[in-house]
Amino acid sequence: MAKNSNKPKNVLVARFSALGDVAMTIPVVYSVCRCNPDTRFIFITRPSQTSMFVNPPENLVVLGIDVKRYKTPVDYWRLFKELKKEYDIDAFADLHGVIRTYMLGLACTLHGVKRHAIRKGRMHKRALTRPRNKIMLPLLSSRARYREVFFNFGFAIEEKFTSIYGDGKGDPAMFAGITAPKQPGETWIGIAPFAKHKGKIYPPELMEKVIESLSQRSHTKIFLFGGGEEERRILGEWAAKYPDTINLAEKKHGFPVELALLSHLDTMVSMDSANMHLASLVGVRVISIWGATHPYCGFKGFKQRESDIVQLPMTCRPCSVFGNKPCARGDYYCLAGLPPQVIINKVNSIVDHR
Repeated sequence: MAKNSNKPKNVLVARFSALGDVAMTIPVVYSVCRCNPDTRFIFITRPSQTSMFVNPPENLVVLGIDVKRYKTPVDYWRLFKELKKEYDIDAFADLHGVIRTYMLGLACTLHGVKRHAIRKGRMHKRALTRPRNKIMLPLLSSRARYREVFFNFGFAIEEKFTSIYGDGKGDPAMFAGITAPKQPGETWIGIAPFAKHKGKIYPPELMEKVIESLSQRSHTKIFLFGGGEEERRILGEWAAKYPDTINLAEKKHGFPVELALLSHLDTMVSMDSANMHLASLVGVRVISIWGATHPYCGFKGFKQRESDIVQLPMTCRPCSVFGNKPCARGDYYCLAGLPPQVIINKVNSIVDHR
Protein backbone atom coordinates (compact mmCIF):
# COMPACT_ATOMS: atom_id res chain seq x y z
CA MET A 1 0.00 0.00 0.00
CA ALA A 2 1.54 3.27 -1.13
CA LYS A 3 2.19 5.86 1.54
CA ASN A 4 0.70 9.31 1.22
CA SER A 5 3.15 11.83 2.65
CA ASN A 6 0.43 14.50 2.63
CA LYS A 7 -1.76 12.64 5.08
CA PRO A 8 -2.43 14.46 8.37
CA LYS A 9 -0.52 13.32 11.44
CA ASN A 10 -2.92 14.37 14.21
CA VAL A 11 -6.59 14.22 13.29
CA LEU A 12 -9.34 15.61 15.49
CA VAL A 13 -12.53 13.52 15.11
CA ALA A 14 -15.88 14.66 16.52
CA ARG A 15 -19.15 12.85 17.09
CA PHE A 16 -21.44 13.84 19.95
CA SER A 17 -25.20 13.20 19.93
CA ALA A 18 -27.01 9.92 20.51
CA LEU A 19 -25.31 6.85 21.91
CA GLY A 20 -26.16 4.69 18.89
CA ASP A 21 -24.61 7.18 16.47
CA VAL A 22 -21.38 7.21 18.46
CA ALA A 23 -21.38 3.41 18.67
CA MET A 24 -21.60 3.26 14.88
CA THR A 25 -18.35 5.20 14.58
CA ILE A 26 -16.32 2.54 16.40
CA PRO A 27 -15.89 -0.05 13.59
CA VAL A 28 -14.85 2.76 11.23
CA VAL A 29 -12.57 4.65 13.61
CA TYR A 30 -10.82 1.49 14.86
CA SER A 31 -10.27 0.36 11.26
CA VAL A 32 -8.92 3.76 10.19
CA CYS A 33 -6.52 3.77 13.14
CA ARG A 34 -5.23 0.29 12.35
CA CYS A 35 -4.81 1.05 8.65
CA ASN A 36 -2.93 4.28 9.40
CA PRO A 37 -0.68 3.56 12.40
CA ASP A 38 1.52 6.62 11.77
CA THR A 39 -1.39 8.99 12.36
CA ARG A 40 -2.85 9.83 15.76
CA PHE A 41 -6.63 10.23 15.98
CA ILE A 42 -8.14 12.31 18.77
CA PHE A 43 -11.83 11.44 19.12
CA ILE A 44 -14.03 13.86 21.08
CA THR A 45 -17.50 12.95 22.32
CA ARG A 46 -19.66 13.34 25.41
CA PRO A 47 -17.95 12.31 28.68
CA SER A 48 -20.58 9.64 29.33
CA GLN A 49 -19.70 7.86 26.09
CA THR A 50 -15.91 7.61 26.35
CA SER A 51 -15.91 4.30 28.24
CA MET A 52 -17.67 2.66 25.29
CA PHE A 53 -14.34 2.71 23.43
CA VAL A 54 -13.05 -0.58 24.86
CA ASN A 55 -9.66 -1.92 23.72
CA PRO A 56 -8.90 1.07 21.45
CA PRO A 57 -5.99 1.05 18.97
CA GLU A 58 -2.77 2.54 20.34
CA ASN A 59 -3.04 5.59 18.09
CA LEU A 60 -6.55 6.52 19.26
CA VAL A 61 -7.12 9.08 22.02
CA VAL A 62 -10.71 9.42 23.28
CA LEU A 63 -11.66 12.61 25.12
CA GLY A 64 -14.89 13.54 26.87
CA ILE A 65 -16.01 17.09 26.13
CA ASP A 66 -18.86 18.66 28.08
CA VAL A 67 -20.61 20.44 25.20
CA LYS A 68 -22.79 22.41 27.63
CA ARG A 69 -19.72 24.53 28.37
CA TYR A 70 -19.38 25.57 24.72
CA LYS A 71 -22.14 27.63 23.12
CA THR A 72 -20.65 30.38 20.97
CA PRO A 73 -18.07 30.50 18.15
CA VAL A 74 -15.66 32.08 20.65
CA ASP A 75 -16.11 29.08 22.96
CA TYR A 76 -15.28 26.67 20.16
CA TRP A 77 -12.35 28.82 19.10
CA ARG A 78 -11.01 28.44 22.62
CA LEU A 79 -11.68 24.68 22.63
CA PHE A 80 -9.85 24.19 19.35
CA LYS A 81 -6.88 26.26 20.52
CA GLU A 82 -6.59 24.07 23.60
CA LEU A 83 -6.79 20.86 21.57
CA LYS A 84 -4.35 22.10 18.95
CA LYS A 85 -1.84 23.11 21.59
CA GLU A 86 -2.12 19.75 23.36
CA TYR A 87 -2.26 17.45 20.31
CA ASP A 88 -0.82 19.49 17.41
CA ILE A 89 -4.03 19.05 15.41
CA ASP A 90 -3.55 19.33 11.65
CA ALA A 91 -6.95 18.03 10.40
CA PHE A 92 -10.55 17.83 11.54
CA ALA A 93 -12.93 14.98 10.64
CA ASP A 94 -16.46 16.14 11.42
CA LEU A 95 -18.59 12.97 11.77
CA HIS A 96 -21.55 14.87 13.20
CA GLY A 97 -22.42 17.81 10.94
CA VAL A 98 -24.32 20.02 13.39
CA ILE A 99 -23.96 23.65 14.50
CA ARG A 100 -21.45 22.93 17.28
CA THR A 101 -19.15 20.96 14.97
CA TYR A 102 -19.56 23.60 12.26
CA MET A 103 -18.34 26.20 14.76
CA LEU A 104 -15.42 23.93 15.61
CA GLY A 105 -14.78 23.54 11.89
CA LEU A 106 -14.77 27.32 11.46
CA ALA A 107 -12.07 27.57 14.13
CA CYS A 108 -10.09 24.96 12.20
CA THR A 109 -10.38 26.90 8.97
CA LEU A 110 -9.25 30.13 10.63
CA HIS A 111 -6.21 28.24 11.96
CA GLY A 112 -5.41 26.91 8.49
CA VAL A 113 -6.35 23.34 9.45
CA LYS A 114 -8.06 21.30 6.74
CA ARG A 115 -11.41 19.72 7.49
CA HIS A 116 -13.97 17.40 5.94
CA ALA A 117 -17.51 16.82 7.18
CA ILE A 118 -20.08 14.06 6.87
CA ARG A 119 -22.67 14.22 4.11
CA LYS A 120 -25.92 13.16 5.77
CA GLY A 121 -28.03 12.71 2.64
CA ARG A 122 -30.97 14.63 4.10
CA MET A 123 -32.71 15.05 0.72
CA HIS A 124 -32.69 11.29 0.07
CA LYS A 125 -33.89 10.57 3.62
CA ARG A 126 -36.82 12.96 3.08
CA ALA A 127 -37.68 11.13 -0.14
CA LEU A 128 -37.60 7.83 1.75
CA THR A 129 -39.81 8.98 4.64
CA ARG A 130 -42.35 11.27 2.95
CA PRO A 131 -46.01 10.15 3.14
CA ARG A 132 -46.48 9.73 -0.62
CA ASN A 133 -44.34 8.78 -3.61
CA LYS A 134 -41.59 7.36 -1.45
CA ILE A 135 -38.35 6.39 -3.13
CA MET A 136 -37.81 3.02 -1.47
CA LEU A 137 -34.12 2.52 -2.09
CA PRO A 138 -31.47 1.71 0.54
CA LEU A 139 -29.30 4.71 1.37
CA LEU A 140 -25.65 4.78 2.33
CA SER A 141 -25.13 3.50 5.84
CA SER A 142 -23.90 5.90 8.51
CA ARG A 143 -20.68 3.88 8.64
CA ALA A 144 -20.16 4.41 4.91
CA ARG A 145 -20.70 8.14 5.42
CA TYR A 146 -18.11 8.13 8.22
CA ARG A 147 -15.63 6.25 6.00
CA GLU A 148 -16.15 8.82 3.25
CA VAL A 149 -14.93 11.60 5.55
CA PHE A 150 -11.62 9.78 6.13
CA PHE A 151 -11.29 8.87 2.44
CA ASN A 152 -11.45 12.59 1.65
CA PHE A 153 -8.23 13.07 3.64
CA GLY A 154 -6.52 10.35 1.61
CA PHE A 155 -6.55 7.72 4.34
CA ALA A 156 -6.51 4.08 3.36
CA ILE A 157 -9.36 2.13 4.98
CA GLU A 158 -9.82 -1.61 5.06
CA GLU A 159 -12.21 -3.50 7.32
CA LYS A 160 -10.08 -4.27 10.35
CA PHE A 161 -12.79 -4.64 12.93
CA THR A 162 -14.78 -7.70 13.95
CA SER A 163 -15.47 -6.92 17.60
CA ILE A 164 -14.02 -4.72 20.32
CA TYR A 165 -12.70 -8.03 21.69
CA GLY A 166 -11.19 -9.16 18.39
CA ASP A 167 -11.89 -12.87 17.97
CA GLY A 168 -12.56 -13.35 21.70
CA LYS A 169 -15.05 -12.26 24.32
CA GLY A 170 -15.09 -9.99 27.35
CA ASP A 171 -13.67 -11.15 30.67
CA PRO A 172 -16.41 -12.86 32.77
CA ALA A 173 -14.86 -11.29 35.85
CA MET A 174 -16.18 -7.95 34.57
CA PHE A 175 -19.79 -9.02 35.14
CA ALA A 176 -19.29 -11.36 38.12
CA GLY A 177 -21.50 -9.07 40.21
CA ILE A 178 -24.42 -9.72 37.83
CA THR A 179 -24.20 -13.41 37.08
CA ALA A 180 -21.90 -16.41 37.27
CA PRO A 181 -19.88 -17.30 34.14
CA LYS A 182 -21.77 -19.00 31.36
CA GLN A 183 -21.94 -22.77 31.82
CA PRO A 184 -21.53 -25.36 29.03
CA GLY A 185 -24.88 -25.95 27.35
CA GLU A 186 -26.37 -22.76 28.75
CA THR A 187 -28.16 -20.25 26.51
CA TRP A 188 -27.99 -16.51 27.15
CA ILE A 189 -30.52 -14.22 25.48
CA GLY A 190 -30.51 -10.42 25.73
CA ILE A 191 -33.67 -8.35 25.33
CA ALA A 192 -33.62 -4.56 24.98
CA PRO A 193 -37.31 -3.70 24.55
CA PHE A 194 -37.19 0.08 24.64
CA ALA A 195 -36.03 3.01 22.54
CA LYS A 196 -36.09 6.78 22.76
CA HIS A 197 -39.28 7.25 20.71
CA LYS A 198 -42.64 5.44 20.69
CA GLY A 199 -42.36 4.77 16.96
CA LYS A 200 -39.51 2.37 17.69
CA ILE A 201 -40.89 0.49 20.72
CA TYR A 202 -42.54 -2.92 20.40
CA PRO A 203 -45.61 -2.86 22.68
CA PRO A 204 -44.53 -4.05 26.16
CA GLU A 205 -47.54 -6.37 26.51
CA LEU A 206 -46.41 -8.19 23.35
CA MET A 207 -42.74 -8.23 24.38
CA GLU A 208 -43.78 -9.81 27.66
CA LYS A 209 -45.24 -12.72 25.68
CA VAL A 210 -41.84 -13.14 24.02
CA ILE A 211 -40.10 -13.20 27.40
CA GLU A 212 -42.69 -15.57 28.87
CA SER A 213 -42.10 -18.07 26.08
CA LEU A 214 -38.30 -17.83 26.07
CA SER A 215 -38.12 -18.12 29.86
CA GLN A 216 -39.61 -21.61 29.53
CA ARG A 217 -36.55 -22.84 27.66
CA SER A 218 -34.33 -25.09 29.74
CA HIS A 219 -30.83 -23.94 30.72
CA THR A 220 -31.62 -20.40 29.53
CA LYS A 221 -30.93 -17.01 31.10
CA ILE A 222 -32.58 -13.82 29.88
CA PHE A 223 -30.92 -10.46 30.43
CA LEU A 224 -33.09 -7.33 30.23
CA PHE A 225 -31.49 -4.05 29.15
CA GLY A 226 -32.93 -0.58 29.66
CA GLY A 227 -32.37 2.74 31.36
CA GLY A 228 -35.24 5.10 32.22
CA GLU A 229 -37.25 5.02 35.44
CA GLU A 230 -40.38 3.59 33.82
CA GLU A 231 -38.25 1.07 31.93
CA ARG A 232 -36.66 -0.09 35.19
CA ARG A 233 -40.08 -0.60 36.73
CA ILE A 234 -41.37 -2.72 33.85
CA LEU A 235 -38.19 -4.73 33.52
CA GLY A 236 -38.16 -5.29 37.29
CA GLU A 237 -41.68 -6.71 37.15
CA TRP A 238 -40.71 -9.08 34.33
CA ALA A 239 -37.54 -10.20 36.12
CA ALA A 240 -39.56 -10.99 39.25
CA LYS A 241 -42.22 -12.83 37.29
CA TYR A 242 -40.18 -15.06 34.99
CA PRO A 243 -37.45 -17.54 36.00
CA ASP A 244 -33.77 -16.93 35.25
CA THR A 245 -34.56 -13.40 34.03
CA ILE A 246 -32.12 -10.70 35.16
CA ASN A 247 -32.85 -6.98 35.07
CA LEU A 248 -29.65 -5.04 34.24
CA ALA A 249 -31.51 -1.72 34.52
CA GLU A 250 -31.61 -1.90 38.32
CA LYS A 251 -28.28 -0.08 38.48
CA LYS A 252 -25.78 1.52 36.14
CA HIS A 253 -23.07 -1.03 35.46
CA GLY A 254 -21.17 1.00 32.84
CA PHE A 255 -20.19 0.17 29.28
CA PRO A 256 -17.14 -2.04 30.05
CA VAL A 257 -19.29 -4.34 32.21
CA GLU A 258 -22.33 -4.48 29.92
CA LEU A 259 -20.26 -4.92 26.76
CA ALA A 260 -18.36 -7.81 28.36
CA LEU A 261 -21.67 -9.45 29.27
CA LEU A 262 -23.13 -8.75 25.83
CA SER A 263 -20.22 -10.57 24.18
CA HIS A 264 -21.32 -13.83 25.85
CA LEU A 265 -24.93 -13.67 24.61
CA ASP A 266 -26.16 -16.13 22.01
CA THR A 267 -28.43 -13.48 20.55
CA MET A 268 -29.92 -10.08 21.38
CA VAL A 269 -33.48 -8.93 20.67
CA SER A 270 -33.49 -5.17 20.24
CA MET A 271 -35.38 -2.28 18.77
CA ASP A 272 -33.74 0.14 16.34
CA SER A 273 -31.81 1.51 19.31
CA ALA A 274 -28.38 1.92 20.85
CA ASN A 275 -28.46 -1.61 22.26
CA MET A 276 -28.67 -2.97 18.71
CA HIS A 277 -25.40 -1.21 17.93
CA LEU A 278 -23.70 -2.13 21.20
CA ALA A 279 -24.47 -5.82 20.69
CA SER A 280 -23.16 -5.68 17.13
CA LEU A 281 -19.88 -4.20 18.42
CA VAL A 282 -19.16 -7.44 20.27
CA GLY A 283 -20.08 -9.78 17.41
CA VAL A 284 -23.49 -10.88 18.72
CA ARG A 285 -26.30 -11.70 16.29
CA VAL A 286 -29.05 -9.14 16.77
CA ILE A 287 -32.71 -9.72 16.01
CA SER A 288 -33.81 -6.14 15.41
CA ILE A 289 -37.42 -4.98 15.40
CA TRP A 290 -38.31 -2.00 13.20
CA GLY A 291 -41.48 0.08 13.22
CA ALA A 292 -41.66 3.71 12.12
CA THR A 293 -38.02 3.61 11.02
CA HIS A 294 -36.41 1.37 8.40
CA PRO A 295 -32.98 -0.20 7.77
CA TYR A 296 -32.95 1.60 4.40
CA CYS A 297 -32.25 4.86 6.26
CA GLY A 298 -28.73 3.59 6.94
CA PHE A 299 -28.76 2.76 10.65
CA LYS A 300 -28.64 -1.03 10.56
CA GLY A 301 -26.36 -2.70 13.08
CA PHE A 302 -22.77 -3.57 12.15
CA LYS A 303 -22.76 -6.71 9.97
CA GLN A 304 -26.39 -7.40 10.85
CA ARG A 305 -28.01 -10.07 8.68
CA GLU A 306 -31.07 -9.19 6.62
CA SER A 307 -32.69 -12.41 7.85
CA ASP A 308 -32.48 -11.15 11.46
CA ILE A 309 -34.55 -8.02 10.74
CA VAL A 310 -38.21 -8.13 11.85
CA GLN A 311 -40.53 -5.64 10.13
CA LEU A 312 -43.88 -5.36 8.39
CA PRO A 313 -44.12 -4.39 4.68
CA MET A 314 -46.35 -1.33 5.03
CA THR A 315 -46.59 1.43 2.43
CA CYS A 316 -46.42 4.12 5.14
CA ARG A 317 -43.04 2.83 6.36
CA PRO A 318 -40.69 4.46 7.01
CA CYS A 319 -42.49 7.57 8.19
CA SER A 320 -39.51 8.92 10.10
CA VAL A 321 -35.73 8.72 10.17
CA PHE A 322 -35.61 8.68 13.97
CA GLY A 323 -39.06 7.38 14.94
CA ASN A 324 -40.03 10.67 16.58
CA LYS A 325 -43.10 11.55 14.47
CA PRO A 326 -46.67 10.68 15.57
CA CYS A 327 -48.22 7.73 13.76
CA ALA A 328 -50.40 8.97 10.87
CA ARG A 329 -52.67 5.94 11.34
CA GLY A 330 -52.79 6.49 15.09
CA ASP A 331 -52.31 2.82 15.99
CA TYR A 332 -48.60 2.12 15.39
CA TYR A 333 -49.63 -1.05 13.58
CA CYS A 334 -46.10 -1.35 12.16
CA LEU A 335 -45.18 -2.56 15.66
CA ALA A 336 -48.47 -3.69 17.21
CA GLY A 337 -49.14 -5.86 14.15
CA LEU A 338 -46.00 -7.96 14.63
CA PRO A 339 -46.93 -11.31 16.23
CA PRO A 340 -44.73 -12.26 19.21
CA GLN A 341 -44.36 -15.75 17.77
CA VAL A 342 -42.38 -14.36 14.82
CA ILE A 343 -39.77 -13.00 17.23
CA ILE A 344 -39.83 -16.17 19.36
CA ASN A 345 -39.26 -18.33 16.28
CA LYS A 346 -36.31 -16.23 15.17
CA VAL A 347 -34.66 -16.47 18.58
CA ASN A 348 -35.18 -20.23 18.73
CA SER A 349 -33.82 -20.72 15.21
CA ILE A 350 -30.59 -18.94 16.18
CA VAL A 351 -29.95 -20.49 19.59
CA ASP A 352 -30.99 -24.00 18.50
CA HIS A 353 -28.53 -24.03 15.59
CA ARG A 354 -25.39 -22.61 17.19
